[in-house]
Amino acid sequence: MRADRLLSLLLLLQNRGRMTAPELAAELEVSVRTVYRDIEALGASGVPVHADRGPAGGYRLMDGYRTRLTGLTDAQAGSLFLAGAPGPAQDLGLGADLAAAQLKLQAALPAALADRARRLQDRFHLDAPAWFRDADPVPHLARIAQAVWDQRVLLTHYRRWSGEERAGRSLHPLGLVLKGGIWYLVARAADERVRSYRVSRFLAVDTAAEGFERPAGFELAAYWAESARRMEAATRQGTARLLLSPRGRRLLPMQFGAAGVRALAGASPAAPGDPEGWIRVDLEVDSQAVAVGDLLRLGTEAEVLSPSELRRALADTVAALAERYG
Repeated sequence: MRADRLLSLLLLLQNRGRMTAPELAAELEVSVRTVYRDIEALGASGVPVHADRGPAGGYRLMDGYRTRLTGLTDAQAGSLFLAGAPGPAQDLGLGADLAAAQLKLQAALPAALADRARRLQDRFHLDAPAWFRDADPVPHLARIAQAVWDQRVLLTHYRRWSGEERAGRSLHPLGLVLKGGIWYLVARAADERVRSYRVSRFLAVDTAAEGFERPAGFELAAYWAESARRMEAATRQGTARLLLSPRGRRLLPMQFGAAGVRALAGASPAAPGDPEGWIRVDLEVDSQAVAVGDLLRLGTEAEVLSPSELRRALADTVAALAERYG
């Protein structure tokens, strides 16, 4: 365990430059005292670690020092090939670079690890978009990605979900996220608020000459996790009680995902008078307008018992459909 930790400490200093003892301790999940001991051990083994004193101090490797030791295990080597999703890389304009990097990595690996990596590529494939839905057209993705990397301001023409178009908007691009096969840009607008933008809705994108400073302490993964949590909380506006047929049980998780799974976990037996084999579930639903469309996908395999407003809205919609198709 200590050998792995020493290797991780060495690679942290090599990849990030100067780091303080508390920063290293946080990354390695050990105490600061342990970091001091590990630094001494690295120095004793011949690794040129320098300690800089003062408020801006920390530990760093001697200028020009690099180690070729990576300590990749077979699982770690294979994970590099799994992480390289060819579809998203192609979207970003990095398809050729990814293929070349994988070839170089494979050539540098020991024979046993290279063989394992090849077998992983043969046996696992990531296809991000959902079924029966074409991937969003993202003609401006490569330019946006370059602006994210270069920290350059973007001048954009964007179409909101409502159809409203906003031209000439200046954005500070902070990162890109691929969610369910859909690309999103996380960016800071002129009002200093950080928001998410669906990349396929950009009608035009131009890169400005000026750069920008990233917000202090901003972390893309943390922002996205919190944003997704807020969105889910905002969209789940109520609970509907349903009667489900045996086939409806199978359809529910397919149509409603995790909410459907949770509903089935809390299912109760049918009440007297309910059709045989049916069950009752409480399902988290969106606003009434959205819930009506979602629940209609269950067809005759479900019946909404409550709330009464949702049941009435479904009945009105079904009646309108029946009249239309008379």
